[in-house]
Amino acid sequence: MDLIKNITNVRGIKCWGAHTGIKSMRRDLAIIYSEVPANASAVFTRNSVVAEPVKVSKRHIADGKAQAIVINAGNANAATGEQGRQGAEAMAQTMAEELEIDKELVLVASTGIIGKTFPTEEIVEGIRKNVKKLSSKSSAGSFAANAILTTDTFAKEGFIEFAADDYEINMAGIAKGSGMIHPNMGTMLAFIVTDISIDSTLLNETVKMAVDKSFNMITVDGDTSTNDMVAVLANGLAGNDMIKTKRSKGYKEFRTNLESLMTHLAKSIVSDGEGASKFIEYQVVDAPDEVTARKLIRSISASTLVKTAMYGRDPNWGRVIAAAGNAGVSFDYTKADLWLGDEKRQIKLLEKGGPLEFDTGYVKKLLRDSHIHLKLSLNSGKATATGWGSDLTTDYVVFNSVYTT
Repeated sequence: MDLIKNITNVRGIKCWGAHTGIKSMRRDLAIIYSEVPANASAVFTRNSVVAEPVKVSKRHIADGKAQAIVINAGNANAATGEQGRQGAEAMAQTMAEELEIDKELVLVASTGIIGKTFPTEEIVEGIRKNVKKLSSKSSAGSFAANAILTTDTFAKEGFIEFAADDYEINMAGIAKGSGMIHPNMGTMLAFIVTDISIDSTLLNETVKMAVDKSFNMITVDGDTSTNDMVAVLANGLAGNDMIKTKRSKGYKEFRTNLESLMTHLAKSIVSDGEGASKFIEYQVVDAPDEVTARKLIRSISASTLVKTAMYGRDPNWGRVIAAAGNAGVSFDYTKADLWLGDEKRQIKLLEKGGPLEFDTGYVKKLLRDSHIHLKLSLNSGKATATGWGSDLTTDYVVFNSVYTT
């Protein structure tokens, strides 16, 4: 993963990030623009309370095409009624007018406080002023990455260069997220651009598969946002022959690198979890199928008792097994093995459903590490899955009790 290059290093991509006044001290408007229309795919929140920009973007991307994305931070434009709907539409319309493209080629995203009147006039004015500043300079990409943040403490960026059918392909992304993180797609946002040429239907299928293995496998606080969105634009400027099927040259490399980039961005979000003191990797192995493994991870990683145990360095493995039992999937507990520890050392606590003797003090010492690993083996198949989460600290409770997010 190249952390020096960013989204402006993708052929045909220009960006900008600006301060419009919605947020007092930080950039709050980001624009991403492809010089040519791109094949595009997006997945959105499954929360039944859907933000207005999500509704607009769902309609606009239905044909698998997009050319620009405009994002505001500081106001989620969720639960804002007709006024908010008009605001989201105005964002798309203004972008289209300024760029001289069809309105349906514009995707809209928002992040920030839910239920607050949407500042349409300020954002529209900001769009008009800043479209003129679109640039392919690296600094412009960094400005955009910073302009989508809310409670985040750092920008989430990633860039990958790889070969597909002997063509050099660039792929990059930005993301935001720190709290209200428990994606169920298909406030967390991610935008990925690439210059590869790929069929829109195949792109859509691949994006959904990659999201399931990355963004849908993270959790900070168990809350699925009203605004969750992951969008991918592929503008074809790399010049490769269009990838039309999974058997086409270059497809495997594209899929692998898309999943790698999404995983990098997803893990960056978890590492910035509100109030978190630990990054926890969960792995379920030897499962009958991948769906079962994923469901078990999501149940364990979202458990308040598991998260607080990790915060308190308490090797109470019973909480893990109980959370697994609440996942809604069938597994034979009497076959299960469980390991817990830090990045280098993992201690086996459970074998074939039976407790093992272990040095509690030693395991507590391992759990002081900022990176914790938990592995559960079902011993009933060959499927595996990995997910990531954070602990639940007193800092998280204090932060969210005094700060409106």
